[in-house]
Amino acid sequence: MRRFFISGLLVAGLVVLVGVGFLAWIGTRGGLTPVRPSSENAAGVQQVYVFIGAFASAIFLVVTIPLALFMVRFRSRTRDRTVEGPQIRGHTRLELVWTVIPVLILIAIATFTFIKLGEIDNPTAQAAGDESDLVVKVESRQFYWRFVYENGAVSFDTLRLPVDRKVRLDITSPDWDVIHSFWVPELGPKVDAIPGYETHLRLLPEKTGTYPGKCAELCGIQHTMMLFKAEVVPQTEFARWLAHASMRADLGQEIFQQVCSKCHFAAPEYAPNITGNPILADAQALRTLVENGRRRMPPVGRGWSERELRALTDFFGGQGGG
Repeated sequence: MRRFFISGLLVAGLVVLVGVGFLAWIGTRGGLTPVRPSSENAAGVQQVYVFIGAFASAIFLVVTIPLALFMVRFRSRTRDRTVEGPQIRGHTRLELVWTVIPVLILIAIATFTFIKLGEIDNPTAQAAGDESDLVVKVESRQFYWRFVYENGAVSFDTLRLPVDRKVRLDITSPDWDVIHSFWVPELGPKVDAIPGYETHLRLLPEKTGTYPGKCAELCGIQHTMMLFKAEVVPQTEFARWLAHASMRADLGQEIFQQVCSKCHFAAPEYAPNITGNPILADAQALRTLVENGRRRMPPVGRGWSERELRALTDFFGGQGGG
């Protein structure tokens, strides 16, 4: 019996070592473990992952290792298959123990998770400076992201944020669109963008850098093209960009690249190539098309500001109609 338990401990130790090595390996390659957090929100997500993962790993070892050892130790060997093995009666104390322990584990997991959810949804760390929260409207559409800032500046598929300053993202989708899901793994959790309804996410970016974002909700044939990037920059650099963003001259080109090209050039089986299309040279016809849509094309420009619509028509006018 002593050799039996010693063997069990050795097997358990080996499994733990292999598991730690495997997790370290996949962690360095962007596998199953969360990415390295760059905000308090993402750090909370990682802590919940590790906390629950530790319990899950322990339960897996406690169940599977004794099961394997008992299957070997108490196998029937030469006993005839028709002969029943020893009948073991219930053990009340043992049954109470293996009922109470899982309940306590679930309580611990639930308590820790609900405590961390508050930090994930609304970071508690003090932001640098006394500035109020930056508010950015995040609008998801088939098949692009539109970010609108408080001074009217707008960007497509690029969310610019200042480091060490709290940001409130008002996330939504037009009521004629479909459900999307905003997700930047390095910055925080997924938040659904529900048509006609506004959800909120408060972030506190702690590191500068460019982080990939995506739509985490299957939203249509071009769902895979709903990618964007979040650029976290120093506060002074962000202030300079924001001051000039409302007067930027390349807005029309950005709209063409991030909105039109995703379908009309990347998915010819879904949308026709629009090179040389006479509608592009007709500013009024182009405005009507993007605001109302046609056939399978959604109204990609409905709700855009006059400046955005004019930037797009001016861009095509400068290209000689495409």
